[in-house]
Amino acid sequence: MSEAGMRYLLEALNAGSMRSASDRLNIAASSISRQISQLEQQLGLALIEKGRRGVKLTHAGEIVIEHYRNQLADREALNAKLGELRSVKVGQATIAVGEGFLGRSFNGLISQFARDNPQINLEILTGSSQEIVRMIVEDAAHVGLVFQTPHDLKLHVRSTAAQPLMAIVPPGHALAERPSVGIAELAEYPLCLPPVQFRIRQILAAAELRTGCHLEPVVTTNSIHVMQEMVRSGVALTVLPQVAVWSELDDGVVIGVPFDSDAVEETTVSLILRSGRQLEGAPIRILKMIEAQVRKWDRAAKAP
Repeated sequence: MSEAGMRYLLEALNAGSMRSASDRLNIAASSISRQISQLEQQLGLALIEKGRRGVKLTHAGEIVIEHYRNQLADREALNAKLGELRSVKVGQATIAVGEGFLGRSFNGLISQFARDNPQINLEILTGSSQEIVRMIVEDAAHVGLVFQTPHDLKLHVRSTAAQPLMAIVPPGHALAERPSVGIAELAEYPLCLPPVQFRIRQILAAAELRTGCHLEPVVTTNSIHVMQEMVRSGVALTVLPQVAVWSELDDGVVIGVPFDSDAVEETTVSLILRSGRQLEGAPIRILKMIEAQVRKWDRAAKAP
């Protein structure tokens, strides 16, 4: 049905006559009459009783006006719901992150978002970098945080932060006061490292190959928490990016010792989403908050 015809019919009914509707809309009465006539021809039914001074609807006209009013009400409700999404009052956002990101700075950001947006359903999924990339590509998550920038045309890297790997040692350890450490020196101590399929181990493997030194962990785990506990308890040292032990470094419960400049390749963390995916509402709000946090990590990593 003609949108213009229904609108002019409603205006004429509300105004009481074609002339009054013309004055309200600042449109010629003949144009209003023509649009209503075209709607009647489209429907094959008269909508206004003829021969009356004012506007009197036929039964068909009453049905059309009821339909149009319901349509306007539904449209208003839809716009209100979309407006709520745009203002992030309601909605859902799913974030996929490596366990190493779930420290104080990231958890504080999530807690603040939840307090500010109590009606938003926020889902946080954890996994390896490969699993996170899969979730992003398959739209199982809106936003992902991964260690090292993945090279995949299906991904859009929104932002990155420098996150060099560090040897994580307990306070008072022989390496704690060192300005840097090499692979050969690290190999002299018990180590707790992630499995070989993890990106950290792959980076270390490349460094081992260059130096001819082999790192043999006494404990292998995919849990960042276990790695941190091994260091705190003095059982073993580990290797992690700064962001994975941010709060522990601030509290002084562990010490981060940088690697020699040529020991391991430069590493980053990346905020990713699927290429071509347009985020709105809750997902874009949380994306911008995480992006601001990534910038803070980058500044802190580059600070002297």
